[in-house]
Amino acid sequence: MKTKIFAAFSGLVLVAAGCVSTVSGTHTTALSPTRDYVADSYEKPVDQVYQTAVDVIRTQGTLLTEYIPHDETNTVRSLYGKVNDVKVWVRVEAVEPRNTEVTVQARTKLGVSDIDTAHQVASEIYAKLK
Repeated sequence: MKTKIFAAFSGLVLVAAGCVSTVSGTHTTALSPTRDYVADSYEKPVDQVYQTAVDVIRTQGTLLTEYIPHDETNTVRSLYGKVNDVKVWVRVEAVEPRNTEVTVQARTKLGVSDIDTAHQVASEIYAKLK
């Protein structure tokens, strides 16, 4: 009986686990479908905001990838890194010439949403821009 319950639970976990899109246009595993991102807007040029985001990720963790998504214009830049062993994606997008939107997304190794880390990184970006 215990074996059947364990098998059913294991099957439920595998079915619940899936794939989610990241703010940078890639995909990652997900165990929880809850909100995992924070978005902010700044009246700064996209280059300045992007460089600040890169500096924050390098300061708090490890920067793994910087890129411009292929299906976007040059006004969108993304980066991927790890902060405290949490996967973090940052998307910096120019809404207008001096208005930039930043979206920070964070998930643990197991694919669980980590909104606290996303908020921590977004707050650090905000602090360095002020």
